[in-house]
Amino acid sequence: MPRQIMIVDDEKNTREGLKWALESTGAEVFLAENGEQALVKLGNLPVDLVISDLKMPKMDGMELLTHVHEEFPDADFVMLTGHGTVETAVDAMKKGAFDYLIKPVNIDELQLLVDRVFDQKSLKQENERLRREVDDKYGFDSIVGHSAPMENIFEKIRQVAPTKASVLIQGETGTGKELIAKAIHFNSNRRRKPFVAVNCGALTQTLLESELFGHEKGAFTGAIKQKAGRFEVANGGTIFLDEIGETTPELQVRLLRVLQEQEFERVGGTKPVKVDVRIIAATNRDLKKEVEAGRFREDLYYRLNVIRIDIPALRERADDIPLIANHYLKQFNREHGKNLEFNPKTTAMLQNFHWPGNVRQLRTVVESAVILTSGREIQPKNLPEELRTEKIASGGVKLRVGMTVEDAERELIKATLADFQGNKAKAARTLGLGRKTLYRKLQQYGIEE
Repeated sequence: MPRQIMIVDDEKNTREGLKWALESTGAEVFLAENGEQALVKLGNLPVDLVISDLKMPKMDGMELLTHVHEEFPDADFVMLTGHGTVETAVDAMKKGAFDYLIKPVNIDELQLLVDRVFDQKSLKQENERLRREVDDKYGFDSIVGHSAPMENIFEKIRQVAPTKASVLIQGETGTGKELIAKAIHFNSNRRRKPFVAVNCGALTQTLLESELFGHEKGAFTGAIKQKAGRFEVANGGTIFLDEIGETTPELQVRLLRVLQEQEFERVGGTKPVKVDVRIIAATNRDLKKEVEAGRFREDLYYRLNVIRIDIPALRERADDIPLIANHYLKQFNREHGKNLEFNPKTTAMLQNFHWPGNVRQLRTVVESAVILTSGREIQPKNLPEELRTEKIASGGVKLRVGMTVEDAERELIKATLADFQGNKAKAARTLGLGRKTLYRKLQQYGIEE
C-alpha cells in the first residue's frame, strides 16, 4: 500500500512541487490550500502524514496541528517554516509534530524525513503487533478453564499482578506454573521489562549460583571474563525461579538477601550489585513440609509466600478438560493444516482419564492425535493405549494406568468416605487406618470433609 501524504500550503507552486517530489517515490499525495480545507479532506481520506506550512490564512499550521493531533491521532505531522519562525516550529514539535523543514524545502531532506516518519510508524505498528501477540499468549485468555478453582486463580492474578509482592506457585509437574507466572508479569507494570525463567532443578548448585548471580573474571576455572547473572538481566522485570524446592540451604541464604535487600555480589566479587526484581517462585513440593523437615529455610519460605497460588491438578478440574483439549486442537489444526474435531466418545475418554502428567500430557496427546488422524474426527483409537486401557478395582474405584500409588490411595479414601456418607470412623476401620492417620491423609490429599 503506498504512503498517503497530505500537503497543506497556500502557495500553489510549493504544493505542486512537493507533490511531484513525493509522487516520484511512489507516495499517494493529496493537496489542501489551508487548514480548514485540510480538515474536511482528512475526514474522508486515509492520510498517514500531514506536511503543513506554518503561516496560512483562515487556519495556520499550529491550529491545524492541534486539530490533527486530537481528531486524527494516527497521522504524523511535519511543519514547514521560514527562517524567521524556526522557534515556533520547535514549539510545534513540543505539541506533537514529528519534525519541521525550513522553506525553501530541500527535496533530499524532505525524502529522508518522510522515510524516517514511515520507518518509525512501521516500528510502532510492529511493537503494537508484538504487544497484542504477548497479550494473546500470556493474558488471561491463554489460561484455559472455567472451573471454580481456576476462576479463583484468575482473581488472584488480577489482584497480585499490579503489586510488587513475591508470589509462590505450588502445583504438580505439568500444571502450567510458568504460564501463571508469565500472566502475572505481562499483566503488571513490569511487562515492558524482562521476564527471566530459571529452572533451579536443572543445574548443579555451583552452576546455578553462577547462573543466578553472575561471576567475576577468574572466580573459578573457566571464568575468563565477567558474566552478568539472571538477576541482573531481569532488572526492572521479573525472575521466575522454577523448582525452588531443589535449592540448597546455602543458596537459599543468598536468595533471601536478594529478597530483603535487592542486592547481591557476583561469584568471586565483593561489590554489591543493586537490582529491582520481582521474584515469582514455583515448586511441585509442599514447601511448608520441606520447612518442617529442615530442608528449606523458614525465613525464605515466608518471604516467598507473600501471595500463594495453588494450581489444581487436571484431574481435580475435569470440567476444564474438554475446553483445554479443544484449545490445543485448534492450535494443532492450524499448525498441521487440518480441520479435525473430537468424536464425543473421545472427549469422554479424555475427560475420564487421570492425567498424571496434567496439562502438559494432555497437550502432547492432542498433538499426537492430530498428526495420526487421517479422517475428519479424532476417534478413541487415535489416542494412546494408556487412555484406552483402565483397570477397575472391586468396589467401583477406577485405577487408571499411569496413576501413582498416592493417586490410587486418594481415590480409594474418597470412595470409601462416600460409601459411608462421610463417617470417618467407619471409613478408617474399613481402610485399616487409625483415625489420626486418616485425618492426616485427608489433609495431605486435600480431600474436603
